[in-house]
Amino acid sequence: MISLAGRDILHSWGKFVLTGMGLGLLIGVTLTMAGVYRGMVDDARALLNNSGADLWVVQQGTQGPYAESSSLRDDTVRSVLGLPGVARAANVTYLTMQVRRASAGDAAPSSDNDDVRAMVVGFEPGQPGEPGYLVAGRHVTRSHYEAVADVRTGFALGERIRIRRHGYTVVGLTRRMVSSGGDPMVFIPLKDAQEAQFLKDNDAIVNERARTASNPSLNRPGVPGLLEAIQASQANNRNVNAILVQVQPGMDAGLSADTVAGTVRRWKHLEAYTRAQMEEILVAKLIATSAKQIGMFLVILAIVSAAIVAFIIYTMTLGKIREIAVLKLIGTRNRTIAGMILQQALGLGLIGFIVGKVAATFWAPIFPKYVLLEVNDALLGFLAVMVICALASTLAIRAALAVDPAAAIGG
Repeated sequence: MISLAGRDILHSWGKFVLTGMGLGLLIGVTLTMAGVYRGMVDDARALLNNSGADLWVVQQGTQGPYAESSSLRDDTVRSVLGLPGVARAANVTYLTMQVRRASAGDAAPSSDNDDVRAMVVGFEPGQPGEPGYLVAGRHVTRSHYEAVADVRTGFALGERIRIRRHGYTVVGLTRRMVSSGGDPMVFIPLKDAQEAQFLKDNDAIVNERARTASNPSLNRPGVPGLLEAIQASQANNRNVNAILVQVQPGMDAGLSADTVAGTVRRWKHLEAYTRAQMEEILVAKLIATSAKQIGMFLVILAIVSAAIVAFIIYTMTLGKIREIAVLKLIGTRNRTIAGMILQQALGLGLIGFIVGKVAATFWAPIFPKYVLLEVNDALLGFLAVMVICALASTLAIRAALAVDPAAAIGG
């Protein structure tokens, strides 16, 4: 039996293919939006994996260094190390900022166009928080002015970068070390990171010292050394954002981490989160708004796709009213005519999905955000496209079935 749908498509294949390509670009955007959400979730999990921690110890009443501001004294790590079940613990700082390529002589930053938004991580070499692997170069070995950068920063080995008032040499490159927001990471020694995050600039320190010195209550003869102590504390801030803890092996990891976390909360008056709890904070809370926005975009794109398919198929159907009337006049069943229109709609959806999948695959690597295209999402997307096209064809099918066979004889 001759395929009526195939014959009709071949008769106007140019229009059909161009329409399919336009629909395909729309489907490609839809797949990309789904991939952006998957990428955000994967970024959050990569952040937790890269830390190498089983527990995150943070300031009491906060939700961790990634979702809220947290500040601890850096000597707190010693008391955490003494807890039962703790194998290793290390201080860490996180600061999202603009990192610049240093200009010649390292006297000043180069142009604003060389800014790179990154999460600057202060870590202790050989401890949790250090980059897990490198793709080039070496790890940080000096206590100051060396850095390891993610390749997405665009920095090269040996390049000089500037963080706050100091210049750093990039000695190593890593990959997939990102923040929960997708910003690439730059790792520097902990002392340098503490200075970059917590230490005030020179003018602010001078002004604060002058303000403190002018306070009469601090210059009393009966309180020797108080003024000097306050001024020294203003110049040396020894805070960190979190303590990364690894529990001792040999026991169930989840149970062991929960036990240590309970001990920290009970005796140290700090907050402690396990891996599962931190993932819940990042995925269910931190990116929840973005997930809702992406979901709304997907719904809007699905409606627009359905409208496009319905309009195109309906227009093509109206363009062959006489031919449909002839088919009815010679005894063609309504089911056959409806099947022809449905096949055209599904064919349009198939072309659109292929074009969209190819387009999304090609532009995903250059997309500003990390796009993770999963096979399951592609399969669900294909089924959704077919369902949308089938539903969109009902308007054209109703119009075709309403055609009077006498129209084939009339003028």
